[in-house]
Amino acid sequence: MTTTATPATTTETTPGYKWVGTRPVRHDGLDKVTGRARFGADLSLPGMLVGAVLRSPHAHARIRSIDTSAAEAMDGVKAVVTGTDFPMLESEAGEGGEAAVDYRDLCRNVMARDKVLYEGHALAAAAATSRRVALAALAAIEVDYEVLPHVIDVEDAMAPDAPILHPDMITSGVDPVPDRASNISARYVYERGDLERGFAEADVIVEREFTTAPVHQGYIEPHAVVADTTEDGRAVVWCSSQGHFMVRTHTAKLLGWEASRVKVIPAEIGGGFGGKTTVYVEPVATLLSQRAGRPVRIVMDRDEVFRATGPTSGSKMRLKMGARRDGKLVAAEGWLAYQAGAFKGSPVQLGLMCILTPYDVPNFFLEGYDVVTNMPKVAAYRAPGAPMAAFASETVLDELAEQLGMDPLELRLRNAVEEGVKSVYGPKFRKIGYRETVDAIKDHPHYSAPLGPNQGRGVASGFWFNIGSNSSATVHINEDGGASVMTGSPDIGGSRASMALMAAEELGIDVYRITPIIADTESIGFTDLTGGSRVTHATGMAVIEACRKVVSDMRARAAKIWDVDVGDVEWVDGRAQHVDGDRAPLTTEDLAETSAKTGGPITATASLNARGVGVAFSTQVCDVEVDPETGAVTILRYTTAQDAGRAIHPSYVEGQMQGGVVQGIGWALNEEYIFDDRGAMENPGFLDYRMPVASDLPMIDTVVVEVPNPGHPYGVRGVGEVGIVPPMAAIANAIHGATGLRLGELPMSPVKVLAAIGSNGG
Repeated sequence: MTTTATPATTTETTPGYKWVGTRPVRHDGLDKVTGRARFGADLSLPGMLVGAVLRSPHAHARIRSIDTSAAEAMDGVKAVVTGTDFPMLESEAGEGGEAAVDYRDLCRNVMARDKVLYEGHALAAAAATSRRVALAALAAIEVDYEVLPHVIDVEDAMAPDAPILHPDMITSGVDPVPDRASNISARYVYERGDLERGFAEADVIVEREFTTAPVHQGYIEPHAVVADTTEDGRAVVWCSSQGHFMVRTHTAKLLGWEASRVKVIPAEIGGGFGGKTTVYVEPVATLLSQRAGRPVRIVMDRDEVFRATGPTSGSKMRLKMGARRDGKLVAAEGWLAYQAGAFKGSPVQLGLMCILTPYDVPNFFLEGYDVVTNMPKVAAYRAPGAPMAAFASETVLDELAEQLGMDPLELRLRNAVEEGVKSVYGPKFRKIGYRETVDAIKDHPHYSAPLGPNQGRGVASGFWFNIGSNSSATVHINEDGGASVMTGSPDIGGSRASMALMAAEELGIDVYRITPIIADTESIGFTDLTGGSRVTHATGMAVIEACRKVVSDMRARAAKIWDVDVGDVEWVDGRAQHVDGDRAPLTTEDLAETSAKTGGPITATASLNARGVGVAFSTQVCDVEVDPETGAVTILRYTTAQDAGRAIHPSYVEGQMQGGVVQGIGWALNEEYIFDDRGAMENPGFLDYRMPVASDLPMIDTVVVEVPNPGHPYGVRGVGEVGIVPPMAAIANAIHGATGLRLGELPMSPVKVLAAIGSNGG
């Protein structure tokens, strides 16, 4: 069930849009359901070779030597590369969407140099005439390893006697600066007020510890690339990614090339969720192609995806919160440590910035640590850092409500941030809809429905920033009066449709006369990657601006045809009209037909660095049933309310909300990386890495709240990420309702739940 709630507390009424807010069939839908859409592995070029990557069997080892001579001499092997064939880059920040990129680390992650730092770390690659030959070539490469002690657990990695991954890593954010290396890359602190005084005011204090396991984004399509490097030293790269300009930048940088030498053509993308915001095999395939003089395709298998691409961090957290008898939160103290994987850059700082953000807490001290461990370098995963943090804060908040004898949603409302309140991370909030999401759940029939034996209900809220960044768009009026809308944002969640809807609204023509196009890196201006829930906001603003330029141009052309002042020409329902109504209106088709006489093709481009981002909040309620004999948790009912600002295409907004919840359910109940004593992953496949499927879940009910974002022409807020933030805590709170148990470790699998029931005397 879906409900759209426009809060009565706002003065806006829903404008009378013709297209925005409707649900047209997506423009790329037919190609996708018929199998015509081309994804990363679908391109086949004449003479194309198959590439394969040799990966470390060890979690931590020094590379004494690599001998590739036997592989290079094999029939059918056309190129072999190792880390020595790539330039060694110095530390330099680069484009990374939701996470910072250091090129020194990125180049060593793409291809190991002196050490391998996790099982699955790439250290050589071969291109051959078949996959069989390529794999045989990898088997023929001789590597002499010195196996070193490894460390996976984040607290173990912080210990003074832990094996050190990087002997030159000195912790930043610590005063005085440490005089010895450690696995702690950075310390971050956010604080405000007087913590001691705040806790002294508290009538109730709750302190808990939490542990979460690393989990993978679980996209269905593995990483895939085809690279064709020609004799003139230029490369064309076809790949599935969340940002083809990002791929161009990173690939060129890692090869020591100018970016203009690389053209990236975006394939369709079979899921990303943040995991395809960096490069793994793209630079490797490009270099192999240059060495072989032929196109090279590399497609990861599922085992490689799990062992060698970024999951999100596992974490250890401690959180203490205090409240007065009336429910007012007065103090909070938090300690967070996140796994970064083999190279620095966990989302722990984002976790600190999100952990308390739905609430106005006057006194807090939040401390976070970014810690390297012998596992794959983490990558973004939907609201990176926030779900783990919310698992801690929303669970503690639930326990506070219980001890205060207060409805958990009422406690949230008494402390909810609103317009003008200063956020944890600094800026004051503009217009936001957090209270409205809580009210939507509180008023929903789900919240008051009866429960049965062994059943419980839990609630939780979550926050995500959303981002703007750089986007470009070109709009062209075709000869038939339709329009082509070209952008540089890969379509992950239906952005073609949202771009077409906004263009149709601006131009006043039917949405099916709009052709949305995702252009390659040589056909459109620079565009940041698809991440941070930025595309409908930022790229949409570029589309709107380009459309408005086109409309202005068409008004001027109509004025020229009529020999009137342009101020006397209006644009209404896709037509130029004279204000006096004494001339026959001119449609886009009319103006396109006469364009040669009025100035040439009708086209406009807009490029911008989008501001005015609207932050996002979600509140969710979950019912579970716990089997006391097996510990199995069944999700009975789930409802999510989220402020979308303005739902451009409500079906896709609902889909994003439901998808975030489903991934959060998997994170809460089943998903985790399991490592053996050697530091090798034991469950690198969908059979053993248990993700929810349709039969595991009820229909996820959605309530779309619309508190328009004043920073966007249509009030858009990003919707793709905040939905994954509350589920872990909502489910943990529901399990408490069913069993009386407070679980602080994810996943809450049957084994763990049953053990907790047993230890509680059940």
